[in-house]
Amino acid sequence: MSTSSEVDTMEAGAAPVRRRWPEDVKRRIVEETLLPGASVSIVARRHDVNANQLFKWRRHYGVSGSVGARRADLLPVQVTGSPRPEPSAGMIEVELANGHRLRLCGQVDAAVLRQVLDALAVR
Repeated sequence: MSTSSEVDTMEAGAAPVRRRWPEDVKRRIVEETLLPGASVSIVARRHDVNANQLFKWRRHYGVSGSVGARRADLLPVQVTGSPRPEPSAGMIEVELANGHRLRLCGQVDAAVLRQVLDALAVR
């Protein structure tokens, strides 16, 4: 049974006040949601912020996905030359068990390729 009709949270005739949050405070609250084991709703309650508002702030600061979700490890990649090899240059493509592909273009040193394949087989 809902008790919302029995609870008066505003004074009679008072207009709702819209709070303005300083950027540094919003960032600090969003950062709390990124801590291991953090819950957006609990952090929101702790700071008296609506959870939907906190999710909006997270999107604004470029945070997406669920809290505690494993982030992808990114590796630096540099693209050089033409994106497509010349047909005479040759290409080796290896499809790994996890569905990822390793594409080697141009002349490939057999010893280096063996080291790469050995390293991938360990994982």
